[in-house]
Amino acid sequence: MSKRILILENDPDILDIMQEILNYEGFDVKPMSENDDVFKRIEEYDPDLVMIDYLLNGINGGEICAQIKKHPSTSELPVVLISAYSRVLLSLGTYGCDDFIAKPFELSDLINRIRTLVEKPQICTVN
Repeated sequence: MSKRILILENDPDILDIMQEILNYEGFDVKPMSENDDVFKRIEEYDPDLVMIDYLLNGINGGEICAQIKKHPSTSELPVVLISAYSRVLLSLGTYGCDDFIAKPFELSDLINRIRTLVEKPQICTVN
């Protein structure tokens, strides 16, 4: 079963490119250009990873990331923030994201970093 990635990006060109590349690499991708129902989409789609652009309409993606990380049902969900404004974002903090990718990005780097997050082994504890 392929890993599911939810992408929240309001630039349609970047969203199309990311969806096409990730589909080609074997991922199941659900694109979102509006941040209206991100938690509803997460609940319905049950992604293995969420990618969020930092600059969105009406809210910054960092705030959405922080909300995902604070919510008990999604706190373990890997979140990657993406931004062309890496210096500004990194000076503000990471909002609890699992990775940060600066635009423009190398496609091979994007794929490798996503694979690292979605394929990390689950840690088993014995009591």
